[in-house]
Amino acid sequence: MTAAMKLHPGSFLETDDGASLFFKDWGTGKPVLFVHSWAVNADLWQYQMIHLAEQGFRCLAYDRRGHGRSSDPGRGYNIDRLAGDLATVMERFELRDCTLVGHSLGCGEIVRYLTRHGASRVARIVLVAPTLPFGLKTADNPDGLDEILVKAVRARITTDFPQWLTENARAFVVRETSDAMIEWAKRMFLQASMKAVLDCQRVDLETDHRAALPKVSLSALIIHGEKDVSAPLERTGRRTAQLMPNSRLLVYEGAPHGLMLTHVQRLNADLISFIGS
Repeated sequence: MTAAMKLHPGSFLETDDGASLFFKDWGTGKPVLFVHSWAVNADLWQYQMIHLAEQGFRCLAYDRRGHGRSSDPGRGYNIDRLAGDLATVMERFELRDCTLVGHSLGCGEIVRYLTRHGASRVARIVLVAPTLPFGLKTADNPDGLDEILVKAVRARITTDFPQWLTENARAFVVRETSDAMIEWAKRMFLQASMKAVLDCQRVDLETDHRAALPKVSLSALIIHGEKDVSAPLERTGRRTAQLMPNSRLLVYEGAPHGLMLTHVQRLNADLISFIGS
């Protein structure tokens, strides 16, 4: 067993640069590996994992370095290293014919993993509310986020992250979502280290995937909410689908960015249908 595949007692594995990643491994059957979004952790996917595990799938997920229960090495928060951590998980569990399911930032990690490490272990991918293909406003990406706005958000995060979460949490879900669910989601965000939060926000916004997406030839399902304010459909999900040669876009009417919490039954059904196809 190489250093990159070293397991700690309990549900942790160690990467080749010494980071400790918490993981979950539920069920047996065809493998599905879930990659969570910015600042949260693997618990984000629990309503999908429990259902798919009961339907005969092996469901795995891990906390990104600096997030949740994983260690905070204070380094490695760049897209290549994050994709390398995904590769470590894939190799450690010897996953084959695997479906990768990502949300938001996690979708970019999946794309970089495929273009950097290859697709030999992967059968298909699901991108839920991707922030792809490129977040920042530039001359050739005029609809991206203005740098002034990005700096203002970062200033708020670095001075009062809990208050920023409180002000923005409701837009992540729908009107019917309980206050208890929102508080649970906020606690996930607050488990992440500030170093990871800021560095991964930069990765999410500044990584340009436009040249990489046409190279991903795997069957891909893109699921996006019509009312997503974090990653507006026309700027992200629809453009991602246009760039990927073997993709299909499903738009959930009225759905927000956090649709794995608000549209549980529909998402679970679509995942099972696609994975079993």
